[in-house]
Amino acid sequence: MQGLKMVLNMIDLTTLEGKDTPGKVKQMCYKAQHLHDAYTGLPTVAAVCVYPSMVGVARKELKGNIVKIASVSTAFPSGQAPMSVKLEDTRFAVSEGADEIDMVISRGKFLAGEYNFVFDEIAAIKEACGKARLKVILETGELSTLDNVRRASDIAIHAGADFIKTSTGKIQPAATMQVTYTMLMAIRDHYDRTGIMIGMKPAGGISTSKLALHNLVMVKEVLGNQWLSNEWFRFGASSLANDVLMQIMKTETGLYQSPDYFSMD
Repeated sequence: MQGLKMVLNMIDLTTLEGKDTPGKVKQMCYKAQHLHDAYTGLPTVAAVCVYPSMVGVARKELKGNIVKIASVSTAFPSGQAPMSVKLEDTRFAVSEGADEIDMVISRGKFLAGEYNFVFDEIAAIKEACGKARLKVILETGELSTLDNVRRASDIAIHAGADFIKTSTGKIQPAATMQVTYTMLMAIRDHYDRTGIMIGMKPAGGISTSKLALHNLVMVKEVLGNQWLSNEWFRFGASSLANDVLMQIMKTETGLYQSPDYFSMD
């Protein structure tokens, strides 16, 4: 039960669809604060994650709340845009009230061996973030090998990432255990060298309580207890919260739950 509640408090509740509306974002923000009205004592999620155009809506709904507002940027999910557009995308999201920015790297440039380009791009976006924390999305499903995942993780960390993130959720495979482990090792090696903590956010494909708990065990084993908080570890998910809520209610009541009794996000 402790693990399930910890997972809930680490979720970035996410809607990143072309059909997103202010109404959908308002509903998600309500759910972020009231995960299940029939059960008291539940934590809130860590953050809501939306497009830059919806940050203002989320900011109004979450005013004075501990739930953070994360916004994707840099021409998410493809990243195929000029640098000027990516910078403006980021500055707009921050000006609208984003606490965190989830950027995508230029995978084409990375796969072409232009690592300095990727480094400089991340560093420029980090500067544009101001006080907002920066999560760097590697889109590991397009990086082909674990060696590339490790190299991209190291570049992102050294360029100023506050978090490294597996995926946009639009490409499969996404947050596999092997990929997440590789990224956690990059974080651990950096911490061993510098004493600086970097956050981790697996996203894409983690939709069950069991898999989420597997990830928490891996974080504990590789990085230690200090990473077991939403300050340093997040799940990017849209459907995970309901599965965790169903497991909590099953544990509390002894009865299996139906998805019909939980709000859609």
